Amino acid sequence: MLADLTARQLATAPAVSALDDACESRLWWASQWPQGAPYVAGLVAQDVQDALFETMARWPLCLACEDGPVHSLYISPDLGGPDPVWVCEETGEVAAALGYLGRPSAARGRLSG
Repeated sequence: MLADLTARQLATAPAVSALDDACESRLWWASQWPQGAPYVAGLVAQDVQDALFETMARWPLCLACEDGPVHSLYISPDLGGPDPVWVCEETGEVAAALGYLGRPSAARGRLSG
């Protein structure tokens, strides 16, 4: 998640604090439901996305679509895992695996493998 924030130039103090808060909350959640561990990364991403939307702006924006309105990516699957990916809300196309927004070629390799 920090790699994605950094890739989109949003690793600011408020964003990193939102990430820290989400990690703390989801670690407690996983301690209560250990079988949920595969979902934690995606849920943290959704939590940070929601926090940033409430306090700053939509994030992450889709950079692949050139036509149409500005829109975000979202985490799929909805429960955050396993193997969460960022998906364009307009086209439904996978943009990158979680943690790979700044490395599109690495994301494609990971997703196809």
